[in-house]
Amino acid sequence: MLKVGDLAPEFSAQDQNGKTITLSGLLERGRLVLYFYPRDFTPVCTAQACTFRDASSELGSLSANVVGVSGDALDSHQRFAQKHSVPFSLIADPERRIIKPYRANLPILNHTLRVTYVIDSDRRILGAFHHELSAAKHLEDVKRALESAA
Repeated sequence: MLKVGDLAPEFSAQDQNGKTITLSGLLERGRLVLYFYPRDFTPVCTAQACTFRDASSELGSLSANVVGVSGDALDSHQRFAQKHSVPFSLIADPERRIIKPYRANLPILNHTLRVTYVIDSDRRILGAFHHELSAAKHLEDVKRALESAA
């Protein structure tokens, strides 16, 4: 994983709506919660997306936006976001051009790890978390990192 204080790597990719998303563009709106997850429609991944969905206004009050990233294709993200009313961007990264630089990849199985980063507007990482089976733990850690850096 990247560490607190590291610079977050720049990226450019499409979200579920076909919109091109860049790190620098996201950070113009404030801090960023960038979370990586293995697959759409799996139980823990669904719980994680819904946890961040339900907390999106609270995170917004802490000057943070949420974006999810997985290796799934755009059409999968579209269905997933629609089914679960996900209000934020889900980035499709099937070539792992974002997943690998953010060290959220288990190379042996080509599996995306459940990793969350809190990134400040200057691209510095404020928090880095890895909990494979606890979606709720990610949100707790994110809120703590945002509140301590306020």
